[in-house]
Amino acid sequence: MGIVYTEMSVSLDGYIAGPGESGFDRLFRWYENGDVVWETASPGLTFRLTEVSAAELRERLANTRAFLVGRRLFDITNGWEGRHPFDVPVVVLTHEVPKDWPHLGTAPFTFVTEGGVEAAVATAKRIADGGDVGVNGGTIATQCLDAGLLDEVGMALVPVMLGGGVPYFGELENGPLDLEGPIRSVQGKDVTHLRYRVRRP
Repeated sequence: MGIVYTEMSVSLDGYIAGPGESGFDRLFRWYENGDVVWETASPGLTFRLTEVSAAELRERLANTRAFLVGRRLFDITNGWEGRHPFDVPVVVLTHEVPKDWPHLGTAPFTFVTEGGVEAAVATAKRIADGGDVGVNGGTIATQCLDAGLLDEVGMALVPVMLGGGVPYFGELENGPLDLEGPIRSVQGKDVTHLRYRVRRP
């Protein structure tokens, strides 16, 4: 049975992006500081990871069968031009379908416009068909955590202070929430890979 997890690169002060969508060069430095070449599904996007970080990424993605994102991340990336870098189907929670998106109807993207985050997670689980669902984006991860839909919270903790920007998690309506762990802690180069299990009431 698959799990629903979130995992993102995050600064020591808790941000997944700096002011004005800055700081990605620092947050994603660990994708470029090794000798393991990782060709993604996106043309021109190649990672160069350390052995440690490559093993972490490989293990995390091994059972991931769908990603769930919000409209903000979809717009920032332009839907990765119709193909996610990790070549996994994507579910987008949005108020309306982007009808002018050139890949609409041909890319493995499903747009959920009704039922909120619960419906979006249910759709992603159906697509994952027993595999894991990865939730990407701070707002939607917060919504999933608040709704009791997340099983694990992961982070690639990067030694940088961004001083502001987009937080990993926003305010929780149902906080505080206790997590178990870290259930996994792996030290890489310029990054610490951490995972926590969400405790159920």
